[in-house]
Amino acid sequence: MMTHRSIRRALTAALVAASATVLSACGASQDASHADDGQAGEDFVVLTTFTVLSDIAQNVAGDHLQIESITKPGAEIHGYEPTPSDIRKAEDADLILDNGLGLELWFEQFVNDVDVPHRVVSENVEVIDITEDAYAGLPNPHAWMSPLNVQIYVDNMVDAFSDLDPEHAANFEKNGEAYKSQLQEIQDELIAELSTLPESQQALVTCEGAFSYLARDAGLTEKYIWAVNAEQQATPGQISSAIEFVNDNDIPAVFCESTVSGKPMQQVVSATDAEFGGTLYVDSLSEADGPVPTYLDLLQYDADTIVEALTGKES
Repeated sequence: MMTHRSIRRALTAALVAASATVLSACGASQDASHADDGQAGEDFVVLTTFTVLSDIAQNVAGDHLQIESITKPGAEIHGYEPTPSDIRKAEDADLILDNGLGLELWFEQFVNDVDVPHRVVSENVEVIDITEDAYAGLPNPHAWMSPLNVQIYVDNMVDAFSDLDPEHAANFEKNGEAYKSQLQEIQDELIAELSTLPESQQALVTCEGAFSYLARDAGLTEKYIWAVNAEQQATPGQISSAIEFVNDNDIPAVFCESTVSGKPMQQVVSATDAEFGGTLYVDSLSEADGPVPTYLDLLQYDADTIVEALTGKES
């Protein structure tokens, strides 16, 4: 039995064939040759759960797939609540990409409501477990904060896109390799930049435990108020623990993420000699005219903000 999606495709194919016949009769050979130049895959729609994945996927897909994010720039991904329009959009998609590792708490129910295949892009990543709070023992979901991990994301996307659109598998492979080269380049730059921090300042204090993978790559000590954003309200004990860490280690600056309230961290600032070093981006890109319109921009912006605040020097 044909689904509404396959019926739509059949009708689309018939219309395209009819149009091609008319154009050929009119001598539009140039347009017909353009139609054979690798654009057929544009009909495939790939949804991602958040904007960071969407940008990564677009670099792999190129012009051959239509990539869309379920959540908008600035959205808090952990506790997102899908809307009816999200469900309708998903029903018309050909593939959904999610991060996995417990990031999208809403996603399991979401995919149960739609009959669409999905791929977990963090598959095969070496996971760091959370060691504090109620989430202790669970995987830290923010694996994309390491460009090394995202190279694995890219490989998973190449495989998924090639299965979806075999005609352009070679294109996806080529795009993926080019993007992985960019990822490795920015990884090397980030490590070089963060390694300039004096040993006494090689610690990163944030609201959420979102930087475990970046801290591992750069050899930084990580301290956070809460482990995962699902705990929107920081407890007095969590704040006291952060204050104690900052005082004991003479931390000059602390940070908070763009999708959560910075009020708990302001309590840390008030109780210590540390300054608020700035807002970091993790779970969401900004709008196109904002500071982090792409994933690579996000990484560079965060590194620059961290180094400048901890050293007092512009990077």
